[in-house]
Amino acid sequence: MMAASEGLQRLIEGVAPLFAGEAEIFHTYWDSPIRTRDTDRLWIKRQARKEIWDTPLGDPRGFYLGPVEELKELFPMIDVEVPRHVILDKVKTMYEEFSHYCAFADCHDALGGEGDEKLSPAMLADVPDWAENAEIRRRRAGMVEQHGAIGERACLFTEGGYCTLFSEGMGLAGRGGIDDMIAEACALVYEDEFGHMAKGIVGLDEAGLGVADWDLLGALTVELQEIRIRMRNAQFSHPLTDGRIEAILAGDIEPVKFDFAKAAKAAEVG
Repeated sequence: MMAASEGLQRLIEGVAPLFAGEAEIFHTYWDSPIRTRDTDRLWIKRQARKEIWDTPLGDPRGFYLGPVEELKELFPMIDVEVPRHVILDKVKTMYEEFSHYCAFADCHDALGGEGDEKLSPAMLADVPDWAENAEIRRRRAGMVEQHGAIGERACLFTEGGYCTLFSEGMGLAGRGGIDDMIAEACALVYEDEFGHMAKGIVGLDEAGLGVADWDLLGALTVELQEIRIRMRNAQFSHPLTDGRIEAILAGDIEPVKFDFAKAAKAAEVG
């Protein structure tokens, strides 16, 4: 069992209802009358863009090109200044992130008809952002600029929203057609992203944060997760009404039960 500090427990208690809110968006959408082939192609296209370009700290080179350039710079330093296993971890992470893009891009293209454009990183780089996603990227940048390391931790902690898209998407397995394909993509991403998230959470208790740091981190993570809920609702063509979104933000929802034991195990494996 992960022995979480009081600060970490308070942090998770504050954001757990909002993780549940993000999950509600997904499981509402799957059987919503608004769901069509076109809305599926839209959310998947947007997700593929996030998987290749939208890093939590705003690196414009994205999840693939950025690490490639870093590895090229580090190559002469392997086993001189940089241990080989540090490089191996970077290569592994780059492989995982690109496989996430591939999984969602494959889902998108499977829904296409004759003459429909297939996805590519270059094409996605030119896709206009949706307003709610642009807002969360803007706010992340502002937090990092204003609050430094605490702002970075808030960005990393909320990235993925406790993996709720992927855990909820896995529940589509067995329904056939594109639902099975989405479930497979979500299962692939979930296994990787839960480990990434867990390592970040475990690391918080090793960072020597004071009471004021925990309070600031809590406020920033709640703010970002509230923006994430609006971003996800727009990504999925608004399956939840504005009234329901406001109710969730006001606390009218059962919080996600955070699995500390699973997080500790995932962090050790990672």
